[in-house]
Amino acid sequence: MIPLVTSEDSLRGLFSAITEHTFQVDLGVADPVLTDYLVEMLVRFTRSAEMHRFRDVEGRRLVEVVDMVSEAGQRESKPKRELHRHIGDYTLFWSGVFPEALNHLQAADSKDHLIDYEQQGRKSYFIASKFEDDPYGEEAPILRRLSQDYDLVRFGLNRVRQDWDKLPAETAAQYASDENSENN
Repeated sequence: MIPLVTSEDSLRGLFSAITEHTFQVDLGVADPVLTDYLVEMLVRFTRSAEMHRFRDVEGRRLVEVVDMVSEAGQRESKPKRELHRHIGDYTLFWSGVFPEALNHLQAADSKDHLIDYEQQGRKSYFIASKFEDDPYGEEAPILRRLSQDYDLVRFGLNRVRQDWDKLPAETAAQYASDENSENN
């Protein structure tokens, strides 16, 4: 039997180990603030409700980036900042962790068909980073960094995904190895 990761803390630990290894060892980016932010984003997006938590004024979930950008343009202050941060996270998550889903998300019949996820993600992170008053001052530099280094971070998240895709096979092999050594 393969052990399952069931709690949010276990999931956070798994994402943390893979993300830190990928960014620090594989990419040479030793930035705990960056890796902590990415880990929290990955954990947050494991909950489907978090992926589409924003709604328009009529209560409809915002599921396309075009709609999120339009809604952000109508908001002010904290809601505007939060929505732009979400757009940055959303585009980074899909383009980095699940780039194969972009064909579906940007299909010809989608409003997002002509959206450049990278460009919009950079722009949204930059806009969110401009909110530097409390309580946002501490997070502003990492959002600015995500805007500037979007390509590197997207590439890193893709590597994280590749590493976690290997986990079931590695876990099963390790489990079988442990079972065999116990039986001998």
